[in-house]
Amino acid sequence: MNKIIIAFAVLISIKSLTFAQNDAEGCKDHPLFTRLSNFYISECSQNYNELTLRINSEKTENKEGNLFTITYYFNSDAGEKAKSPFQIIKNYENAINKNGGKMIYKNTDPLGAELEATFHLSTKEKDYWVKIGSFGGTANEVEHYSLYILEMEPMKQEIQASEMMDALTKDGFIALYINFETGKADIKPESEEIVNQIAEMLKQNSNLKISIEGHTDNVGSDASNQTLSENRAKTVLTELVKLGINKSRLTSKGWGASKPIEDNRTEEGRAKNRRVEIVKI
Repeated sequence: MNKIIIAFAVLISIKSLTFAQNDAEGCKDHPLFTRLSNFYISECSQNYNELTLRINSEKTENKEGNLFTITYYFNSDAGEKAKSPFQIIKNYENAINKNGGKMIYKNTDPLGAELEATFHLSTKEKDYWVKIGSFGGTANEVEHYSLYILEMEPMKQEIQASEMMDALTKDGFIALYINFETGKADIKPESEEIVNQIAEMLKQNSNLKISIEGHTDNVGSDASNQTLSENRAKTVLTELVKLGINKSRLTSKGWGASKPIEDNRTEEGRAKNRRVEIVKI
């Protein structure tokens, strides 16, 4: 646990803090973030729980995982002007974006719906869903707000070479969930074994030729998704060649977001659409 705390304390920094008030007993910042200056923790909790996340102005989704809830209060005696909800959300948005995450939803209009924001960040260890809300104070000066961080294990797939071959024999293709770095074509360490099993399948079936086909969700432009899907398929092909597979047995292509198999309006659906299909030639 110490190793993860140290890693994330360096990973994301919002602004240095000044402790002018004591935090509630047993409470501390989540290792994913440092806090804004002149805020202290009034209460906190940690447990496996469900969190309702705002996805857009008309839709919410419930997700389960290890949930950290931290309520921050502003120290009005610090001699500093209180921050607005917009400033607070913007600080978290900048930190998340800087480290490869993305904003899913935000409302900073005090005359609109409830002030809140939803973010998603995927790392090698976990998927994080972050919610900022429960603002107290005025439209220009926040007295308190709550930070919710839901930790979820990333989608993993364990499959053997023989199972892949069975699927190719039966259906002519198989969808594999190879985890890549967010927005990139770099294969994450936890998915290297899937590529090893593709290579093993090809070694066991010397006459087999395959097409490696990348697919994305619909987040981002069509052009960027097309390029990303092509690059991810090429990366898998390159890794298979490194593992001893003759390149003449392999082709690759990308389909972008043009062939979804699930509803892109949910994160679960988008996760299943981000796939690599192995197609028998």
